[in-house]
Amino acid sequence: MVNPRTLPTSAMSRTTRHLLVVGLLALLASAPSSAAAAPSGPESTSNQEQETESDDQAVAHQIELFRTAQVSLSRAIEIAERAHTGARTSDVSFDGGTGAPIYRVRTFYDGKLWEHAIDAATGEISTDRLVSPLKELNAEDRTNIASLSGVDQQLSDAVRVAERAASGKAISGGLTRERGKLNFVVIVVSGLDLKQVILEPPRRKNR
Repeated sequence: MVNPRTLPTSAMSRTTRHLLVVGLLALLASAPSSAAAAPSGPESTSNQEQETESDDQAVAHQIELFRTAQVSLSRAIEIAERAHTGARTSDVSFDGGTGAPIYRVRTFYDGKLWEHAIDAATGEISTDRLVSPLKELNAEDRTNIASLSGVDQQLSDAVRVAERAASGKAISGGLTRERGKLNFVVIVVSGLDLKQVILEPPRRKNR
């Protein structure tokens, strides 16, 4: 059974809000709160409150732009994966802060990580660039991608399940690890809330 976790922006850590704004979903589930390490005192508290309000406004603006997107996140994944036959998506996020709203989709294929910018209005690929050979990624990213190769489910499957479970539309998704196991994490816009859905894909059975 899937139990979506509601993430109103007021309940997010400062770091998590920031990650959503810039589209770095891959770290969303495990990002520590940078506010916890900040110096204490009235001035520090005031600065943190101002940053929180600013982040809230940025997230709200992203969601407002997302609601106008003509292309769904699932469709953006499909478009990106068709750019390289056999590619699989490792993370995807909506980005309305760089001019025309786009989806940033990262796929891996043939030992390389690619990033695609998909126009959220037309579905056209505006950027298709090589990010890095997989062997040059950090250990966690390499482990997650290697684990994804061992399951039949794809991020697009997790997005569909999450949207049904949370009764909304996915704005971003990626890979994370919990208790040493690969999980899909999907953020869904549902009404006025953001809901986080974490799904553990079953391992591929040996045939």
